[in-house]
Order: sequence, then C-alpha cells, then structure tokens
Amino acid sequence: MTATVLSDTGVLTGRSLRHILRSPDTIITTAVTPIALMLLFVYVLGGAINTGSSSSYVNYLLPGILLITIASGVAYTSYRLFLDLQGGIFERFQSMPIARSSVLWGHVLTSVVANIVSMAVVIGVALIMGFRTGASVWAWLGVAGILILFTLALTWLAVIAGLSAKTVDGASAFSYPLIFLPFISSAFVPTTSMPGPVAWFAENQPVTSIVNTIRALFEQQPVGGDIWIALAWLVGILVIAYAFAMVIYRRKVTAG
Repeated sequence: MTATVLSDTGVLTGRSLRHILRSPDTIITTAVTPIALMLLFVYVLGGAINTGSSSSYVNYLLPGILLITIASGVAYTSYRLFLDLQGGIFERFQSMPIARSSVLWGHVLTSVVANIVSMAVVIGVALIMGFRTGASVWAWLGVAGILILFTLALTWLAVIAGLSAKTVDGASAFSYPLIFLPFISSAFVPTTSMPGPVAWFAENQPVTSIVNTIRALFEQQPVGGDIWIALAWLVGILVIAYAFAMVIYRRKVTAG
C-alpha cells in the first residue's frame, strides 16, 4: 500500500469502527452463538465425548469455537458492505480523491478489529469455564497470527458475498456453511471416531489442520506438519478471495 492508500484506509476504517461502536450489539451477537455452543458442549455433551486427551474438554474445544466466532463475525462485513453498496456510498466515494481499494480495506480491517474483540470475549468466558494453558508468549503470538490470517481469508470471502449479493439475507447467508464446517472436523471430536467417508473429509478440509495447530500451540505440543497445511490453506484462500474480490469491485465501480 502507498502512503495515500494507507491514509485513506485509516480514515475509512475509523468510519466503520464508529458504526460498530454505535451498535455494540454486533460484537455481542457475534460472541453469543459460540459461547452458547461452548456451554452446551462442555456442560451437557462433554461428559459423553472421549477426546483421548488428558486435558479438560474446554481446552480441546476452544480452538474450534474461536473459528466459529470468526465465521459468525465476518457475516457482518458482508452485510455492511452490501448496505454501503445499496446506499450509494460507493458512488459518493468515487467522486472523491481517495484510493479505490481503501473502501474495501476499511471494511476488512474493521472486521479484523471486531473479531479480535469477539474472540477476547470468548476466551474470557472459556477461562471462567476452566480453560488453562501454559503456552509461551511465542505460542500465543502464533495462535494470534493464525486466527488473524483466518479472519482475513474469511473476510475477503465476505467481501465477495457482499459485492455479489442481491438481497440483505443473501449477503450474510454465505457464512452458514463456514459456521457449520468446524462440526465436520477435529474441533469437537477426534476424526478417528467418525465413519470412513466423513473422517476422510474431516481430515482433508482446512479447519482440521488449523484447529490441530492451535490446539498443539495451547498444549505446548509439537505442531508437526499441520501448521504448514494450515498456512497453505489460509494463504491460498486469502490470495484467491482477494483477487476475485478486487475483480468484482472493479467491475462494480466501472459499471457505476
């Protein structure tokens, strides 16, 4: 990014963040579903689930819950982007001397900030429920890096949905499969307990490698090859989603 893009992005990010501050229920709503799932699985279903781990079930569960938190949060990015598009804000921005890409980056960076706050709330509740880790500062930084990369990848998918949607419901509905995906992974139960075809899918979809990496970092265990698989998935999705989003955005701007 050039200095102009950075400056314009900063201004537009501030605009989006002010909208969230005026409507804090966005972050609260984002955190409610993951927290409810965490309470359900730990206190109702957790006793019947054998993870093969000596740590508490909330420790096993938390990485997947954090991914669900992000998947829930990015739906609001798509929603807000759709409203801006329908409200004529894009046309107004085009008449101003600002970098065009900063409009999208403002929404993306707002998504990152909002999701970090939501995840902090979820981790706080997990600590109350008994989550404990001896992870080092470097391990925590590794977890934070993976979660931020996951947020960026999903947010750019949300940008595509927001730019392409025809209705408000369609703008946010894209996140439903993303929220469901952790349920068919190692997030809640070991993949070895699943039937053959389901286990194969769970082992080879991106959420499992991401969850396994975060869990290993929290438990101070070797991450093995999972971290490279996770990074390959995340970087690949991010690059492809960013490229498609920019193509769609340029077409929208040109058509406008």
